[in-house]
Amino acid sequence: MPRVSDMKNRLTDAALDLMWENSYGTTSVDAICERAGAKKGSFYYFFKSKSELTAAALEAEWNKNKANMDALFSPTVPPLERFDRYFDYVHDRLAERQKTCGSILGCPILSIGSEVSTQDQGVRVTVDRIWDRKIKYFESAIRDAHAQGLIVAPDPEAKARALFACYHGTLAQARIQNDVELLRDFKQVAMDVLGVKHTQAVSS
Repeated sequence: MPRVSDMKNRLTDAALDLMWENSYGTTSVDAICERAGAKKGSFYYFFKSKSELTAAALEAEWNKNKANMDALFSPTVPPLERFDRYFDYVHDRLAERQKTCGSILGCPILSIGSEVSTQDQGVRVTVDRIWDRKIKYFESAIRDAHAQGLIVAPDPEAKARALFACYHGTLAQARIQNDVELLRDFKQVAMDVLGVKHTQAVSS
């Protein structure tokens, strides 16, 4: 039996996996408990509802990935290279996941958020908060690239939000078409959105 101290994490992990692989709507509390190896009483000990668990699962996923984001977008890395490293990281992570589930799952935050944002304000606010954090990484890289004369981006936040939206559209397309190489191809699209000359993109 899993230790009680591990159960909350097991429940958030199970919830995210099931909702990412399938959907929020088709994932029941019973299925989450079965995947986590938990009794229903344990679920309600930690969470009042599936909605509360979902918000906690998204936050837990962000917390697990934050160290990777810090490394990928480290100020010690050239600003345009930060994007290359990030896009490669997401591509490789989804390709590895495809080996176990057979599909390109895209972004779990996007998948869950787009499904329930009009129905569940708690989940919507959580998704919005996490996305703002991710956009800050894009913004810092764009600000540094502008400062170094690599791109012209006097409003780095606006440019970051435009690139972030474009990338998440590609993630959704990769999920629909089950084609991970769309993410590899996006690297050049990103440079175009940023306004990087080809010679600069190659040298970075």
